[in-house]
Amino acid sequence: MDEITIVDLPDQKVLGMTKKGNYTLIPQMLMTVYEFTEKKKIAIAGPPVFVCHETSPESVKEANEKGTATVEIAWPIAGAAKGGRGIKAYTLPGGKMVRTIHRGPYETCEPTYLKLFAWIAEKGLTISGPIREVYPNDPRTVKPEEILTEIYVPVK
Repeated sequence: MDEITIVDLPDQKVLGMTKKGNYTLIPQMLMTVYEFTEKKKIAIAGPPVFVCHETSPESVKEANEKGTATVEIAWPIAGAAKGGRGIKAYTLPGGKMVRTIHRGPYETCEPTYLKLFAWIAEKGLTISGPIREVYPNDPRTVKPEEILTEIYVPVK
């Protein structure tokens, strides 16, 4: 885990989709939106994002096990775009976020999250919205131990 910092993220135009289910939906949803951008010749402006609406370890585990998680994924885009087939164009709001980077397989993120939540509590901050994971590298092209997950937690 990298150091934990506070950053101010700008608003971000995205194409995305949301489904109910468990987090195993993420890869296929990312590919569906990516293929849509390719077909429509929409310029991608950054790495893909998973927006996690469950904001505690307990709620994440429960929602994933029961298949009731709100699974939202998005690709940042450049310029205007229209959605279609369950894909929407919208703006992810920016703001004050606590940020860190997890290195390694996605399945090993829990200790990083626990340290991040403890840091947030120590600083007297409160989580103020959905958590984001940004995937700057492709797990199909890097070794599992080299996978990066940027974690952003909006706080007040």
